[in-house]
Amino acid sequence: MNIAVSGSTEGVPMRSQVQWIVRWENELQLADHIELSEFFRKSYGPTGAFNAQPFEGGRSWAGARPELRIIGYDNRGVAAHLGLLRRCIKVDEVDLLVAELGLYAVRPDLEGLGISHSLRVMYPFLQQLDVPFGFGTVRPALEKHLTRLVGRQKLATLTPGVRVRSTRPDVYLNVPPTRIEEVILVVFPISRAISEWPTGTFIDRNGPEL
Repeated sequence: MNIAVSGSTEGVPMRSQVQWIVRWENELQLADHIELSEFFRKSYGPTGAFNAQPFEGGRSWAGARPELRIIGYDNRGVAAHLGLLRRCIKVDEVDLLVAELGLYAVRPDLEGLGISHSLRVMYPFLQQLDVPFGFGTVRPALEKHLTRLVGRQKLATLTPGVRVRSTRPDVYLNVPPTRIEEVILVVFPISRAISEWPTGTFIDRNGPEL
């Protein structure tokens, strides 16, 4: 599926007219992965060389590989990206199907193109997939970037102080194969109400972070 979706770019510099494309992972060609890997290196690089390192060698994912991507393009190439992966997580002792959202990035010159733009495009596809919830995590330092989701748009609920255990994407000698982080939980009610999200403050991904 390669679908162009128009999206609002309010607040984005006028020189950038962004077109959103929905792509399943098996539709991407080698050239797409190379272009995306360069985009991620440039987007994550300013936050530290360690964050850009997973995208070396034409790799367009950092941990788990997404199954569906929302990619924003303009006349300079890739402008923004959001990935989706359906998986079963465990909230305390409750198994739950979710669509994990992650691998979000925006080109440094387009800071006005917030995550809310890509989520508005992704939301209809979450509904088509008929998953109970969208799920994501952010580090506390990034909480301010999600305030629009729980403000005027009310797309998601944020819960701080949640611990999430994930497997590392690669196995290293003398390094534990899993890691636990305290994060802000982001839940998007899709086919079930937010009141049906299980109570609990410990989540097992049973796999690497998207």
